[in-house]
Amino acid sequence: MPPTIRNSLLWIFDAFDRDETYWHKRMFGADVAYVNARQCLAVIDRNAPWNGLLVCTSHEHHASLMAEMPALHPHPVLGKWLYIPQSEIEFEAVAEHVTRLVLAADPRIGIEPKPRKPRKAGHKRTRKLPE
Repeated sequence: MPPTIRNSLLWIFDAFDRDETYWHKRMFGADVAYVNARQCLAVIDRNAPWNGLLVCTSHEHHASLMAEMPALHPHPVLGKWLYIPQSEIEFEAVAEHVTRLVLAADPRIGIEPKPRKPRKAGHKRTRKLPE
């Protein structure tokens, strides 16, 4: 079994280590930070356009966040979230600024995660064994 690949951008979440509400999980190849029960940031270090920082926010906050941090722009696939690729020269400064906003509970950052739907009781699949 190959070793687990560690996300090189996890250092961004170090700012949250002292926050007792912080936790993170892997989701679709990214690492996602939750603070105060809100999904706030996602980091992923794969090929473009999946190589950078995603800011979980709603469309109504895009303009103000992009005005404050012009290097942010809507993600080309997940347009509901803002994004900065790690190739941008301002990447580290933006990552640090966004983490400060998260820790300050800026209402523009973070979304309520959707509750998981309960699994339906269904038929169990049975495999026919060869005769």
